[in-house]
Amino acid sequence: MKSWKEMMSEAKQEIILLEVADLKTRIDQKEDFVLIDCREAEELQEGHIAESVFIPRGVLEMTVERHFKDRDKSIVIYCAGGGRSALAAQSLKNMGYKTVASMEGGFGAWRQAGFPIEQ
Repeated sequence: MKSWKEMMSEAKQEIILLEVADLKTRIDQKEDFVLIDCREAEELQEGHIAESVFIPRGVLEMTVERHFKDRDKSIVIYCAGGGRSALAAQSLKNMGYKTVASMEGGFGAWRQAGFPIEQ
């Protein structure tokens, strides 16, 4: 039986890991991608990254196709610290989404870097 840390480590080996500065650059350059915030609703009180789409981790697999049918569209996912988003990215990859990345360090790293947030 795998532990949470083993599962997260395995997921991070199978997906693209994106540093917060790289995500900021992609946003600033207006690249065409989808940004998903997979935190829980109560975590949104801390703010969110502009243009992100809120889909809680617990319902991501059940609802993502309603939002994004194009499996070729580039997706970046973030959570609070990077663990849940790594598992979410792995799951979307397994569902056939071709280019899925998880933001390392999550929203906490984004905020610590001083990048803008919306309330």
